[in-house]
Amino acid sequence: MAAKFQNKYRIPSARLKDWDYGSNAIYFVTICTHEREHYFGEITNGKMILNEIGELAASEWMKTPEIRPDMNLELGEFVIMPNHFHVLITIGKNNYNTGTDAMHRVSTFGSQSKNLASIIRGFKSSVTINARNQF
Repeated sequence: MAAKFQNKYRIPSARLKDWDYGSNAIYFVTICTHEREHYFGEITNGKMILNEIGELAASEWMKTPEIRPDMNLELGEFVIMPNHFHVLITIGKNNYNTGTDAMHRVSTFGSQSKNLASIIRGFKSSVTINARNQF
């Protein structure tokens, strides 16, 4: 049986325990909205119709490589659904993930910098702040 956290069942993390998420690799990420609310738009006649917040999310995602040029990022395909967002992103070789020190880093609990967690945190923060200010 699955473990409980704050009296709710939770599935085990899909993250690899000893993987450095700043490593040169392609990552598939799903980002869900708060309480799975339909913030990004609706599906009409089998087609996703983005609303203003959905368009904002797409625009903010497309800015990711220019905001973090030092990380050598490449965006792959992405799809925005009413309450979640699927993305492919490549973190290329860069000053933060090459060399002997970089090869021995592992994910740790706490503040993240120059890795996948920091990219996603920045994206989510930017969409949330801009959505609250504009709409």
